[in-house]
Amino acid sequence: MESLIKTWKTGRRIYLDYFEKYNLEQLNKVPDGFNNNLIWNIGHIIVAQQSLIYRLSNLPMHVSNELYDTYKPGSKPTAITSQAEAEELKKFLISLVDQTQADLSNGVFQTFTERETATGFLLSTLEDSLHFNNYHEGLHLGYMMSIGKFL
Repeated sequence: MESLIKTWKTGRRIYLDYFEKYNLEQLNKVPDGFNNNLIWNIGHIIVAQQSLIYRLSNLPMHVSNELYDTYKPGSKPTAITSQAEAEELKKFLISLVDQTQADLSNGVFQTFTERETATGFLLSTLEDSLHFNNYHEGLHLGYMMSIGKFL
């Protein structure tokens, strides 16, 4: 589990770098040929993690329903993300990993609802979901690297 969390934290630090490398206009730009942007990918991995770990464990998520609906699977950017929302996402990148790590240490997760992802991964346990989350976040990081080449 320690290695899994270490990998997750490293990936999240890479996501944080996008806030330094790109301005808000660039974060919001959807390049030709793409259906989302950098900031949507960041918001998406945050809400997906909350769903994969907390919702499937029958626990409340640490993000608002509004934020979840904006970035949930199947969504796409429909409005410009404000500076305030970008700052919230930036904070969530690290704070929600720390929250999850503390909740894991404190035995908060007691149940888990098995689920098959849209890509065919069977998540039978919380650990399965944590591993899938790292895979999912890596996939979106790849999308962001491609988007970045067009900004």
